[in-house]
Amino acid sequence: MPEKQKGVLLRKDSVKTTKLKVGLGACGIAAGANEVYNELVRYVSTKKIPVMVEKTGCIGMCHNEPLVEIESEKEGRILLGNITQKNIDTIIDEYMEKQTVNPKYIVAGSDYITEHDGFFKKQVRIVLDNCGRINPESIDEYIEMNGYKALHHAIKNMTPDDIIDEVKKSGLRGRGGAGFHTGSKWNFTKQAPGDEKYLICNADEGDPGAFMDRSTLEGDPHAIIEGMTIAAFAVGAKLGYIYVRAEYPLAVKRLEIALDQAREHGFLGSNILKTSFSFDIRIKEGAGAFVCGEETALLASLEGRRGLPRIRPPFPATSGLWDKPTNINNVETYANIPRIILNGSEWYSSHGTEHSKGTKVFALAGKINKGGLIEVPMGITLREIVYDIGGGIKSGKRFKAVQMGGPSGGCIPESLLDTVIDYDSVTRTGAIMGSGGMVVMDEDTCMVEVARFFLDFTQQESCGKCTFCRIGTKRMLEILERITRGEGVKNDIEHLEQLALGVKSGSLCGLGQTAPNPVLTTLKYFREEYEAHINERRCPGGQCKNLISYIIIPDNCVGCGVCLKNCPVNAISGEKKEPHIINQDICTKCGICMDSCKFDAVDIKR
Repeated sequence: MPEKQKGVLLRKDSVKTTKLKVGLGACGIAAGANEVYNELVRYVSTKKIPVMVEKTGCIGMCHNEPLVEIESEKEGRILLGNITQKNIDTIIDEYMEKQTVNPKYIVAGSDYITEHDGFFKKQVRIVLDNCGRINPESIDEYIEMNGYKALHHAIKNMTPDDIIDEVKKSGLRGRGGAGFHTGSKWNFTKQAPGDEKYLICNADEGDPGAFMDRSTLEGDPHAIIEGMTIAAFAVGAKLGYIYVRAEYPLAVKRLEIALDQAREHGFLGSNILKTSFSFDIRIKEGAGAFVCGEETALLASLEGRRGLPRIRPPFPATSGLWDKPTNINNVETYANIPRIILNGSEWYSSHGTEHSKGTKVFALAGKINKGGLIEVPMGITLREIVYDIGGGIKSGKRFKAVQMGGPSGGCIPESLLDTVIDYDSVTRTGAIMGSGGMVVMDEDTCMVEVARFFLDFTQQESCGKCTFCRIGTKRMLEILERITRGEGVKNDIEHLEQLALGVKSGSLCGLGQTAPNPVLTTLKYFREEYEAHINERRCPGGQCKNLISYIIIPDNCVGCGVCLKNCPVNAISGEKKEPHIINQDICTKCGICMDSCKFDAVDIKR
């Protein structure tokens, strides 16, 4: 029997060294972890229980929030899930009196080796190694986990060229989307003429369904600071900026705390570690414009101008912030740096594939049983992520597609589930790796509506500078809206393809160049759904309201009247204990009748 079924017996002498860690990332807080933490503090203090209650970041198992970890020197780490303010007292009492933990709350035990659902089994945590393990507001805990040792080694024992060579040999590619080789990018900035250089961390995470950067900033802010400081030493920068979304208040708060602590300990500011090297970091809160994730638009925003992209070259490495050489990487890229410097390039490159080294962090969301924050080695397949880590599709439904790369990405169908996760393989599908959003879709998803949703997002976020992006995406969106309303016409698919290719080739920045990807990939893999919408006035996914109708199956209906009572527009009629009917002229297709029926008597006519 797995340990989860047997429970966990704790030695009596372990109580004195026990810590109770509550996952207080934004995901945990949204699920009620703050209340759990406050109740734990109150209860432990009132009863004078000899355990420590601490905060930590996102542990990754967002589907089991709120999470509480019991950490003991004797038994290791035991993770409890779905904890509430009401049941935490009982759990602690049982733990203190019997030195046991009720197995129904255990989601991972014995340092997560015995976790029952496989969520961590195929993960390799490098960037997320500290997330969920340390208090992100404590520099001492970061230092205990070898924090700032890489910075000390880099400054004391390596030259800037040594650092850049080590990063090159590691094979690390930028984790912000394009996948450019990090070491080469640093070298361009280092070799650019000029004494004044800048370093920027792009934390402007705007993809719907993405929360990788946010969780890393909330859970391990010192790793980004250390990585940036090493990069600054390598390229010759004296000042850095973290450009983070203002919608991430917890990440901003923890960054501010970490920056102050780093300065106090001599890891930031003047004469770092008592050397001649000086470097500091400032936070710039963005206003939520998706286009500012593009590096030249980000630079414009940092300079106080409207976030508009500009023509490249010159590239930021030679002419960036205030026309000075500037290196820009994202959160995940910088978070890898301390591990590479501390453990060596050979260690890092032992993970991954020939052309895509290391690991990749993904936000696993959508119609998946076990959504959350995951980190996997490059080379793992989509199938392994969806089924082995994610636990498959909710309600036992069939997998249909996964959206990778956010609004700039594409939809990968079931026939390509064995696609290997690396930059080249994902790009060949028509999607992109992107920053790491991964939205899973099931059989009830309308792929035309998916394309419309993402194009609507990018169309609204277009800065308007390029005619093709400004007008082309608008015309594409109008066609998609017409198709989903059941008003599609014969040549709509051809027009969509022509416009998509025009927008890709005629746009200045990555937003416009990739905005058509969701449309092109759904046309490539799910063309029959477009044809059904246009030619048959039918939505196979059952989502487009104008193309579906709710019906009651007479043989299943027992005439209980629940659907009749819940219908907000009185579109249902029928006698008690007799099959009911839905008046299609009145029905608004809200779906409440289907949700309220316990006998599967309501169906969608697609």
